[in-house]
Amino acid sequence: MNIFVTGGTGTIGAPVLTELLAHGHTVLALARSDASAQAIRRLGAQPLPGSLTDLDVLRAGAAHADGVINLAFSRDYSTANALTQGIAEEHAALITLGAALIGSDRPLVAVSGTPWVPGRRSTEADPLPTDGPVGGRARSLQAMFDLASRGVRSAAVRLPRTVHNEGRGGFAGLLTAEARRSGVAGYPGDGTQRWPAVHARDAAVLFRLVLESAPAGTAWHAVADEGDQVRDLAAVIGRRLGLPVQPVPEDTFGPFGPIFAMDQPSSSVYTRETLGWTPTQPSLLQDLEHLQPE
Repeated sequence: MNIFVTGGTGTIGAPVLTELLAHGHTVLALARSDASAQAIRRLGAQPLPGSLTDLDVLRAGAAHADGVINLAFSRDYSTANALTQGIAEEHAALITLGAALIGSDRPLVAVSGTPWVPGRRSTEADPLPTDGPVGGRARSLQAMFDLASRGVRSAAVRLPRTVHNEGRGGFAGLLTAEARRSGVAGYPGDGTQRWPAVHARDAAVLFRLVLESAPAGTAWHAVADEGDQVRDLAAVIGRRLGLPVQPVPEDTFGPFGPIFAMDQPSSSVYTRETLGWTPTQPSLLQDLEHLQPE
């Protein structure tokens, strides 16, 4: 299959490109800069110059593809409305990509997050919340799922808050960055809250499986670790960086503070049993052992 991918050079994107190419697919990947284009070529894919806001470019990339994986999302949090703007850009991109696939039964795979359910692990059957600061992303996904009735094999891979590789990435990466900045390996609350995680290379395998075989209108969980206690993550970070480990106020982590303090374990039992996905890469706690003092 010839696959069009957006966001193909990030923590998740680069392993996805590698996984697709290793299994015989060809890849056209959106490149928003010369550096991104060079990285895409090094991986063995073909770059398509443009950004997520270049809707004509997205339309052209999807029109001749056998399938699409949309991974791109703005990481600019410098202004108060940056997240809202990023969600709006993602929505427009998904609708544009989906429109190019209508009536073809070609796959469109998007990314979202695992939901949180009070008192238990979330599952693939749990809906994403449509309110709150990221509720717009859930509404965008629903619009994409609605395209299933119009001949688009739309599906979503739900990622946990930490997608890691060699100790970097996700919420755990933000904990590490704050520890380096402040000199304290801190965690919000009492640290017993649990965060799910997945290695980027394991997540990449699931994206390929969903692209190749998932039915329309379905959601899948890329969860390898169902939930590590945050104080355990901080303990490894502190030990590896030679820093004290202690609780810190939620606002230490800015807008992420309230989310960091939530207990949000998640399950991937249905995904594993149905698609045959088996994570094989190091766990998050093992991966954090790659951290080195600066």
